[in-house]
Amino acid sequence: MSPVEKSLWFIENRLSGEISLREIARAAGVSSHYLARAFGAATGHSLMHYARGRRLSEAARKLAAGAPDILTVALDAGYGSHEAFSRAFRDHFGMSPDTFRARGSLATIQLVEPMRMDKTLLTDLEPPRFVVSGELLIAGIGARYTFPTNEGIPAQWQRFAPYLGHISRQAGPETYGVATDFKSDGSFDYVTGVRVTDFTDLPDGFAMLRLPSRKYAVFSHRGHVSQLRRTHYTIWNKWLSESRTEFANAPNFELYKKEFDPRTGDGPIEIWMPVNEASRAQSGSAKPPASQAVEAY
Repeated sequence: MSPVEKSLWFIENRLSGEISLREIARAAGVSSHYLARAFGAATGHSLMHYARGRRLSEAARKLAAGAPDILTVALDAGYGSHEAFSRAFRDHFGMSPDTFRARGSLATIQLVEPMRMDKTLLTDLEPPRFVVSGELLIAGIGARYTFPTNEGIPAQWQRFAPYLGHISRQAGPETYGVATDFKSDGSFDYVTGVRVTDFTDLPDGFAMLRLPSRKYAVFSHRGHVSQLRRTHYTIWNKWLSESRTEFANAPNFELYKKEFDPRTGDGPIEIWMPVNEASRAQSGSAKPPASQAVEAY
């Protein structure tokens, strides 16, 4: 059972008690940082937003059935007071518990139902190679997303396209999609950019990222760009749980090689995942000796 599956089981068994990201991660046997990112990659949702939605949805069922005491419902849902529960309920469903109970129907709201892992998203994955990269300077357009709102990323690439070939000190034709600054609420920054030799003479408002030298597990995506999520899903929910590798709390990025055609969405893409130095994989490439470390861009 993967850490994400363990977290789903844990949440369903703790709907009536207080729950935190740290508790869920402990039950899943991984760090809070790892679980927040893995859950988002696997489901497209923030872990804690899902957990909160599940508790409030079960509370809504009780209210629609005419529960006489809202405070009891609040306590059963893990809230310490009527006020805290009412505030969370209103934020999630757009109305107070009293108003909702008076309506007596679930038809007016969208419940968060128990989630199951979608095994159909798993795909064949080539063993990664392990690479020690040099420092990378990335410049481009940045925006902040959550996992449910990252459908805006393709449009961000379209906004960035006119800059290609016109960026001062651009180093190489490859483009980079860098995900960074992950928060426990499932939000992160995404930068569409290119590698540069320094950050001078850039367009106004450009994001600038300095990625220090570190080790990466590099995965190849051979299919259409629209299937990229399947590769990410498999990395987080199959390969990682079967290996002894640990992803580091650091930016990861997609590297679109010069053969990639943005018009058709076809061409080689690499997914670079930062790994802790002590990591070893049970399958695929092993960590290269220091003498074989490469400067990869």
